[in-house]
Amino acid sequence: MLLTLLLCATAAALQTFPSALVEFAPMTDTPVFEGAGPGHWDEHIRERGWILYEDNAYHLWYTGYRSGNKEIKKLGYAVSKDGMHWERHADNPIYDEKWTEDMMVLKVEDTYYMFAEGDGDRARLLTSTNRVDWTDRGTLDIRKANGKPLTPGPFGTPAAYFENGTWNLFYERNDEAIWLARSTDLKIWTNVQDTPVLECGPDAYDKAMIALDQIVKYEGAYYAYYHGLVPDTDPDEWTSAVAVSSDLVHWEKYPGNPIVRGDKSSPVLVQDGKGYRLYTMHPSVFVYGPPQADEAPSIPKQ
Repeated sequence: MLLTLLLCATAAALQTFPSALVEFAPMTDTPVFEGAGPGHWDEHIRERGWILYEDNAYHLWYTGYRSGNKEIKKLGYAVSKDGMHWERHADNPIYDEKWTEDMMVLKVEDTYYMFAEGDGDRARLLTSTNRVDWTDRGTLDIRKANGKPLTPGPFGTPAAYFENGTWNLFYERNDEAIWLARSTDLKIWTNVQDTPVLECGPDAYDKAMIALDQIVKYEGAYYAYYHGLVPDTDPDEWTSAVAVSSDLVHWEKYPGNPIVRGDKSSPVLVQDGKGYRLYTMHPSVFVYGPPQADEAPSIPKQ
């Protein structure tokens, strides 16, 4: 009976979490993109970057910075024909007027919307019509469910999803949990509820900290790609994981999490017309594709 229940649970999980969205293997053992090294404005890269496949090319936005406590985080841009070999933009950094990191990009009609962390880990909005020239639209105004301002403090790692005229914004506060706010005008964002929609744990791979990176809709369900921190690791071990929801509010974590570990985090799923690739963006960019038949992962036994 116990074996039957486990088999049923495994089958249900596989149906809820299609293999194309959760099963990945490294396409190479080395980073496909990383900091340019000493002497460059982007000596290091960090946090979530973003990759968008459009016009038969992969477009990468990333955070670059130099060593030093007073160095601000700047926005860089690179393009690739194969998603493996990248050419940095000649005019990088493409935006350096304000601190910009941990960004994601959505294209709605003819406008690119970038949600990023600014100074103090507070979410900001920038817009562009050509991927390169960005205009700052200011820090997001996020309110509690009753319309009152959030309590002072950070609200970072903004992950937006647009559907049916409504913007959904997932954000974290000190990486302790994830909240959801909504807006129809990009000016005022109101919490759906003042309690988190996704929290740390109970398993070790995201028990210490958690932040959401991307929402993907697939066959009517929403999939959240997020990263978590394993507690009591030195150096820190960040992991990449997935959860599913039918309403963007109530989430079920994939029982096979983490989908990537080994301090590779900030996952971004990219559809390139041929299938899905998964990129982990921190602390450098690695790429994963569908596993070969002889290396397909399985859901661990309970």
